[in-house]
Amino acid sequence: MSKRPKYYIIMTLLRNNYAMNRLILLFIFHASLFSLHYAQAQQYKVRSFCWERVEVTSRLDAKPSAEAAALVAPYKASVDSMMAPVLGLSRVAMSAGRPESLLGNWAADVMVEGGTATGLEPADMGLVNVGGLRNNMPEGIVRRGDIMLISPFENRVVVLEMKGSDVLELMQNIAAVRGEGVSSSVRMEISADGRLLSCTIGGKEIDPHRTYTIATIDYLAEGNDRMTALKKALKRHETGNLARDVMMEYVLKHRVIDSKLEGRIVIK
Repeated sequence: MSKRPKYYIIMTLLRNNYAMNRLILLFIFHASLFSLHYAQAQQYKVRSFCWERVEVTSRLDAKPSAEAAALVAPYKASVDSMMAPVLGLSRVAMSAGRPESLLGNWAADVMVEGGTATGLEPADMGLVNVGGLRNNMPEGIVRRGDIMLISPFENRVVVLEMKGSDVLELMQNIAAVRGEGVSSSVRMEISADGRLLSCTIGGKEIDPHRTYTIATIDYLAEGNDRMTALKKALKRHETGNLARDVMMEYVLKHRVIDSKLEGRIVIK
């Protein structure tokens, strides 16, 4: 009788690192599917499937595994070389949140500058979703790895042309979720229950008949994260550039970055 193969999956979750944990969980999911499909192809039957959660904390440092260290060593050097390069400095630590946040403000302003890769003038407005900013910006040295953790997805920067009436609907979308990351050109007042009370772009009320440009990511341009108004864009300009690459280029270019809470979105 032939020996049946066994498949083992080790899942390691990094404490307080949502972005990396999500990648790990996706890997586990696909690895599980592969194991099941492989077993079926070999005419094996899956008898059981189980897993164990192991928290990676300082508790494990007391007895480090030499075998595990040797296994990880060649990959660690490669990852470190990719994550470690210094891009610049940040004057403040930045985190994402609603209705307005330091990281949301910075990232939305970066979208505006990044959108000029299309050959267009800087967009009237930049927009990022708070949920897409997966880690904090550190105060002080900013490394390539910091930006990769902030923006770990394959989102690309796009610029949308929209009618003013649809931009007003977009502002209502933003109000309904109690705020997102918007650029410095935007001022909004929203109610505690998510109604749009007032908004301006460039210090002026939105003209329903005018065409505006919005620099954002393709994920939002498809109407995700409840930004449904973006699907009504008259035209979409592709930059082809990943959002994280645009962020890295911004830090490299400016060397020292900063952000302030300016009342871009205020709950009344």
